[in-house]
Amino acid sequence: MADTNSNDTVMGEVNTAVATTDTNTNTTATTTNTATEQPTTTRIEEVKSVKSQRIATHSHIKGLGLNENGSATEIADGLVGQVKAREAAGIVTELIKSKKMAGKALLLAGPPGTGKTALALAISQELGSKVPFCPMVGSEVYSSEVKKTEILMENFRRSIGLRVKEIKEVYEGEVTEITPEETDNPLGGYGKTISHVVIGLKTTKGTKQLKLDPTIYESIQKEKITVGDVIYIEANSGSVKRVGRSDFYATEHDLEAEEYVPLPKGEVFKKKDIIQDVTLHDLDLANAKPQGGQDIMSMMGQMMKPKKTEITEKLRLEINKIVNKYIEQGVAELVPGVLFIDEVHMLDIECFSYLNRALESTLAPIVIFATNRGNCVIKGTDNDIQSPHGIPVDLLDRLMIIRTLPYNYTEIVQILTIRATIEGHKIEDDALQYLAEIGTNASLRYSIQLLTPASILSKTYGRPSITKEDIEEVNTLFNDAKTSAKLLEQNKSKYLY
Repeated sequence: MADTNSNDTVMGEVNTAVATTDTNTNTTATTTNTATEQPTTTRIEEVKSVKSQRIATHSHIKGLGLNENGSATEIADGLVGQVKAREAAGIVTELIKSKKMAGKALLLAGPPGTGKTALALAISQELGSKVPFCPMVGSEVYSSEVKKTEILMENFRRSIGLRVKEIKEVYEGEVTEITPEETDNPLGGYGKTISHVVIGLKTTKGTKQLKLDPTIYESIQKEKITVGDVIYIEANSGSVKRVGRSDFYATEHDLEAEEYVPLPKGEVFKKKDIIQDVTLHDLDLANAKPQGGQDIMSMMGQMMKPKKTEITEKLRLEINKIVNKYIEQGVAELVPGVLFIDEVHMLDIECFSYLNRALESTLAPIVIFATNRGNCVIKGTDNDIQSPHGIPVDLLDRLMIIRTLPYNYTEIVQILTIRATIEGHKIEDDALQYLAEIGTNASLRYSIQLLTPASILSKTYGRPSITKEDIEEVNTLFNDAKTSAKLLEQNKSKYLY
């Protein structure tokens, strides 16, 4: 009884909150109407979202900034300059979309701070969320627990997508009711357990109540499904998928709008085309300890229970056979994605030899390398063999190379302006120009890093925007890499060696 009362109380709180919202909305509408009748100008304020998003280094990158004819705009989609590199990346993107670049590789080569990572992320933005994009750093392969080639293979398979299409019997509709039924704990004691859950589903043709197993209730809680959501439940496996929020709730007052979907047509119980996007690594994990059926979706059912299990080469070959069979039958479609390896010069000769062989595989993604090194030693070679970019010549011969160039003063000003805007900083013109000078003499990365400390300093002094004095003071507090190396050389006698 105590649990039942608790549920009633929660529902009561939800209803009260809704009533309060409606009251506030009506009050606002009345105030607006009253203001309209008066001769004064009506003041309309935009309601700002309370949701905050972490600003990362490349949050401003939205794409390659290309026109319809493939030419690059000087400033577009968060990118500035690097016109030739962006146009070349645009051609590569089209090759990837048309599936004509699988098993091939690209090298982004240029000095530090010339936008190599930004270009790779712009390519991923252009490809969209349906194409796998797996970023990694060359130094990630060095581990005391896992072999270097195993880490590379894992990331390779993360970058290869599989679009599975199957016809399933499902229960689909808008959720009208979620009622868990409790019973006494069979193990004794005062606690209660959920024996089953009753769910009501509604479509355009009617409604249906389902009595479901408590394990399905756990899936409903994980998906955070509430009344008003459109879901489907697979009849065979009991797998639950949230499609979106019913568009019945998409009123003019729903400012924080999520994805709204129409009320499903037809009966609640139906046959439905289910399209699932997975990667080969997902299938590897799901089948490390196989349970259930041998079809693709049975494999997917195991993904919710991750296990620390070694994935053997034998298992991967078996999965490849199943995947190839489904591709031949037209049930699944292979989607070669992108593996981005930054600081590729950190890999050693063993990794490069493995990459040479892996790129020739039938199941290979598009690999994009990036490096800021010139002629340097190939790691792991006995006689410290040197090669351009620290990459063996036989692998280098396979690569399409895109060169990135240092930014000039004007481009640095434009990049700093974009970063200041995305981070929400107000900066005066003379401060911006001075910061660009620092970027020209030191590095672009260093000048961008000074923005936030300068903003904090300006707020400490009660200034509305960042001034040149703030930049000068912050610049005296921190050192860039060039200045630090110079001071180290001058005072080397004071350090331990």
